[in-house]
Amino acid sequence: MSLFQKCYDYKRVEQVKAFGLYPYFRPIQESEGPVVMMEGRKVVMAGSNNYLGLTTHPAVQEAAIKATEKYGTGCSGSRFLTGTIDLHISLEHKLAKFMGKEAALLYSTGFQTAQGVLAPLLNRGDYLISDEENHASIIAGALIVGSKAKVLKYKHNDVQDLERVLQSLPLEAGKLLVTDGVFSTFGDIAPLKEISQLAKTYNAQLLVDDAHGLGVIGEGGRGTASHFDVVEDTDLIMCTFSKTLASLGGFVAGPERVISYLKHHSPALIFSASPTPASVAAADAALELLIAQPELVNKLQQNAAYVRNGLTDVGYQIREGQTAIVPVNVGDDFMAFQLWRMLYDSGVFVNAFIHPATPKGQQMMRTSYMATHERHHLDQVINNFEKVGKKLRLIEDKVPVAQAVAVGMAANG
Repeated sequence: MSLFQKCYDYKRVEQVKAFGLYPYFRPIQESEGPVVMMEGRKVVMAGSNNYLGLTTHPAVQEAAIKATEKYGTGCSGSRFLTGTIDLHISLEHKLAKFMGKEAALLYSTGFQTAQGVLAPLLNRGDYLISDEENHASIIAGALIVGSKAKVLKYKHNDVQDLERVLQSLPLEAGKLLVTDGVFSTFGDIAPLKEISQLAKTYNAQLLVDDAHGLGVIGEGGRGTASHFDVVEDTDLIMCTFSKTLASLGGFVAGPERVISYLKHHSPALIFSASPTPASVAAADAALELLIAQPELVNKLQQNAAYVRNGLTDVGYQIREGQTAIVPVNVGDDFMAFQLWRMLYDSGVFVNAFIHPATPKGQQMMRTSYMATHERHHLDQVINNFEKVGKKLRLIEDKVPVAQAVAVGMAANG
C-alpha cells in the first residue's frame, strides 16, 4: 500500500464534490461551437481554446471524414517507418510556408512536440534557459534533458533577469532559450523582440511555443514572432493543432537541416504512432480557412476586447491584453469554485483555475473566446458575471448608466 497511500489519502476532490462545486471533467454532450450541450442543457462556452471556432466548420469536418474514408482511422506506425502518408508531407510544406520557415515536422500531440524538440537538441554541456511560467509540456521536456544539459529558469517575462542568466553562461556553449509566445493562463505575451535580441547577443538559439498565439495575433494569425516582426530571428516555432487548427497534433517549424536532424533523432517522433489521417486533414482544412479568411483573427480579437472592456465596466479587475484569453481574478479557491458554479448554473461555462495552477491570491476564472461568438453570447457572459459577482460581493453595485447620465445632466443645468 505504500506506493498508493497518497492516492487513498487524497480527499480534496470528494470534499469539493460534496459542496456541489466540482468544476472539472464536465462532459460535453453536443458541440455547436460557442454554445454547447452539457448535462442536457445549452450553455455559452467561454472556456474553450477553439479560438477561430473551426472544430464545427463544415469544411473541417468534411476533410476529416474524407480522409478517414480514404486512409482509414489510423496509420498503424510511426512517421519513421510505415506511418507517413502524403497528407503529413503536404501539411508540413503548408505550415512551413505559413510560418515563414524552411521546413516543418508534425508530431502526434502538442505536448509531445516540446519533448520531441528539446530532447534531441540538447546534449551534455548545453544549456536550456526557460521562462519560469512556460507550459507544462516544456517543463516535462526539461526534465528529460536535465540528465544531460543544465536547465536554468528566468523570472516570467523579465528580460533583465534573462540577461543575468545569459551573462553567467559561457558564450561558446550551446544554449536554447525557450518561451511561450502567449502564456496560457493569463494570456500575456512574451516580449519577443527583446528576447530575440538577447538570444543573438549571447549566442543562443530561440524556440517559441506558440500554442496560444497561432491564429490569435500576428499578421494573418501567424503568431507571436510575426506580431513583433522577429520571424527571422526566431529559430524554431512549435505549436499544437488542438486550438486554432481545430484538431489533435503538433508541429515544429524551422531551418531545414534542423528539421531533418529531428526527423532522425527525436524519440517522440520515431517511437510514437503518427497523427491520424482525420486529424491531419482537419488541421490542413483549418489552416486553409485561416489563410483564406484572416478576418477571423480580427473578429476574435474584437470579441475578446469587447468582453475585457465589458467586465471592466461592471467592476472586475481585468488585465489588459491582446489575446483571446481574459482572466478574471478571484483570489481564493473556494470563492473560485462558488463563482464557477453560479456562472455554470446561469448558463455560462468558464474554467476555474486554483492554486497551484495559479499563485496564491491569483485564483481566477480563465475565460477565452472564439471568432464565432456573437454579440449576444458575449453580452450573456458579461451580464451573468455582473449578476453573480454582485451576489458574491466580488463587485459592488453601481448606479445604472441611464441614472448616472440623468444625474449628470441635472447637475449641469
